[in-house]
Amino acid sequence: MTSSFSVWLVIGLAVLLANLPFLNERVLAVVPLKGGLKPLWARVLELVLLYFVAGGVGLALEHHQGQIYPQGWEFYAVTASMFLTFAFPGFVYRYLLRRH
Repeated sequence: MTSSFSVWLVIGLAVLLANLPFLNERVLAVVPLKGGLKPLWARVLELVLLYFVAGGVGLALEHHQGQIYPQGWEFYAVTASMFLTFAFPGFVYRYLLRRH
């Protein structure tokens, strides 16, 4: 696997995972809730968890290709901001476009 392919794989996975909490009513797209509708706080918690899942996949791919480069707080601030930006289409669909 080339490094270019693994970068695009992580970016595509991040886009998918960032929108997942807003596109369904199940926790992690598997477990249904008893109340029916998933509240916003549950979506935010799921978004944070999926951010770490995407980061773990990226870390695993980096480890597979060689030595893992140590990251500072700036890296995590930028990736968290990118993940929230990736989640924007799902948020808009769920709360602004979809008719309830």
